[in-house]
Amino acid sequence: MPDLNQQIAENVSRVRERMADAAHRSGRDIRSVRLVAVTKYVGADEARALLAAGCYELGESRPQELWKKSGLVTDAAVRWHLIGHLQRNKVRRTLSSVELIHSGDSLRLLEMIDAEAARDGTTAEVLLEVNISGDPDKHGFAPDQMSGALPAIAQLPHVKVLGLMAMAARGTDCATARADFGCLRSLRDRLHDLRVPGISLEELSMGMSGDFETAIEEGATIVRVGKALFSGVQP
Repeated sequence: MPDLNQQIAENVSRVRERMADAAHRSGRDIRSVRLVAVTKYVGADEARALLAAGCYELGESRPQELWKKSGLVTDAAVRWHLIGHLQRNKVRRTLSSVELIHSGDSLRLLEMIDAEAARDGTTAEVLLEVNISGDPDKHGFAPDQMSGALPAIAQLPHVKVLGLMAMAARGTDCATARADFGCLRSLRDRLHDLRVPGISLEELSMGMSGDFETAIEEGATIVRVGKALFSGVQP
């Protein structure tokens, strides 16, 4: 039976091959797509194995787990992403641990991020989370709110918007997720045409273990993959 590092390295290789195939099918350069390895269900040893396999961008869903793992996995090359919901009372501690926040889901949260980043004399890089499926249990801006929200977000000097993030509707498969991913890409294109100063919309974070290939075919620049990287690994 392969050891932990070997198993995860093999899984990473398979995922990257699938990413490259999806990019090729859609006429894209695979270098335009980044893999964020989600460590939600594993510990520090598995995270270190990801680094050994060349995955330096790691994602966590919960701020507390991000704080914990970023304190244990301290390789200078690692870049942490928060991909899950961020409560305002956890912003300050999170900013010191994270490179990119995928879940900028409301103006109130972004205002808090701006205020805390200003206290530290830094600029926080964020993606704007869009509830593209309209699921009432999900966080995020409604698609029809986005054009009105961008000018206000652009006034936050310590928040740098890099793009959009979304998840497909619950219970979707690769085929049905395609519509949600296509909607996010189309929304990004419409918002890009508004040319709001200070807002960049180059990044599209969408796609997880079950549908990342579809997401790449629909324009994802970041895919968030967890379970597929840990096949055969005992949690």
